Amino acid sequence: MTDNFTDWLRERSEPDWTAVVEHPFTDALFDGSMPDEYMSSYLVQDYQFVDDFLALLGAAVARADRYESRLKLAGSIAVVTSEENTYFQRSFEALGIVESDRVDPELDPATVAFRDLMRDTRDNGGYAEILTVLTVAEWTYQEWAVRAPAKPDNFVHAEWIDLHANPDFQEWVTWLRSELDRIGADLDERDRARCLRLFQQATKCEIDFFNAHWD
Repeated sequence: MTDNFTDWLRERSEPDWTAVVEHPFTDALFDGSMPDEYMSSYLVQDYQFVDDFLALLGAAVARADRYESRLKLAGSIAVVTSEENTYFQRSFEALGIVESDRVDPELDPATVAFRDLMRDTRDNGGYAEILTVLTVAEWTYQEWAVRAPAKPDNFVHAEWIDLHANPDFQEWVTWLRSELDRIGADLDERDRARCLRLFQQATKCEIDFFNAHWD
């Protein structure tokens, strides 16, 4: 029997979970074969999640059930608005992405679907539901990033990997999982099923997003 809630959610989200963390897109990042046009479209679309992701983190701060959880969640907001934002801007410059594509691109259907999920969870979800979507978004990225055998030469690729494989990020994901495990231990069957549906939906959104930027 699965020992904790997050493992229970992940096991019931296969084979989609493995399809995300072992996606060919990530393999191309690792070995340096990622075409600039693919990386450009991916980063342009990924940047459109930042505002909604911050709002989701803000909703988690508001709905958390204890002070220490609010502090941890608030600290993650600073990371998104500093190190990660700086990476995006430097990468956009290196890839020659024009300002209009940075701030107001045409959105892919996969981007729209994931943003809609974040917004609906932010507006209508409780703490457990918000944690569920946050955990999928962060845990899947940690899982694929730690698979990198070595850092590629291109900083656009290398730093994107490192942002999701460094010790601080790994500690953040460990905390997210433990927090969702803590909250999940007290959920009834209906609420656990609701979290599972969200976990599976968010995992599918991750697959669709990678697929949208991979031939």
